[in-house]
Amino acid sequence: MQIPRWTAPEFERLVLDSNPRVAVFDCDGTLWSGDSGSGFMHWSLEQGLVSRSSCDWMDSRYRAYLAGAVSEERICGEMVQIYAGLSEQEVRSGAALYVRQFVEPRVFAEMAALVAALSRAGVELWAVSSTNKWVVVEGVRQFGIPEPRVLAAEVRTVQGLITTEIVDVPTGEGKATALKRVGLARPDAVFGNSIHDLAMLELARHAFPVNPSPALIEAAARNGWGYFRPEKAEGDVAAVGGESSLSGR
Repeated sequence: MQIPRWTAPEFERLVLDSNPRVAVFDCDGTLWSGDSGSGFMHWSLEQGLVSRSSCDWMDSRYRAYLAGAVSEERICGEMVQIYAGLSEQEVRSGAALYVRQFVEPRVFAEMAALVAALSRAGVELWAVSSTNKWVVVEGVRQFGIPEPRVLAAEVRTVQGLITTEIVDVPTGEGKATALKRVGLARPDAVFGNSIHDLAMLELARHAFPVNPSPALIEAAARNGWGYFRPEKAEGDVAAVGGESSLSGR
């Protein structure tokens, strides 16, 4: 079944005409291209934040994930847990540097323009991602989304040090659960690019698939949604250390 593919003007008009009070965005693959969580992990190794043994272990876990032996939620949580024992401030500083170098150049211009228009209209903006919260907080700062409105993969910190205790890993149904937990059981507009965003898209009064994966295209057809595919970002290149295909989380 063919579904409508919106042009950039059509997409922006549809979103603004829906008059949302609250808009929720996935990040990787939706606001910017690539997998910032995996990219940051590899960059962390090159910068000496993460040990070689930790990265080797993570690589083996990722191979298990590809083989279906490790769940999406589990792998995303482990990609945050590898920073255990480090100062959170150190990781935050690293995340800010990484985002400036490798995320900001890959922001979709059409999405940046749309978010700016929503912000001017007084819309409450939220970000939901299973990438680590340090990177997501820095990545959405340029969109005017404050840290209290970021729901992302997170572990507890104690006296400024990162632990292995999982606070949340919003992916799949977990994204919908996270939104309900903060009182957003029926957000006005939701934007996502992968099947892991489907549960929160289905919560929305208006669902807007962006840069959708093949699985999300199929789901969009079943739900009667259209979709928007932005132009490739000018800085759309692989991050330092390479990136996995855990995109659109």
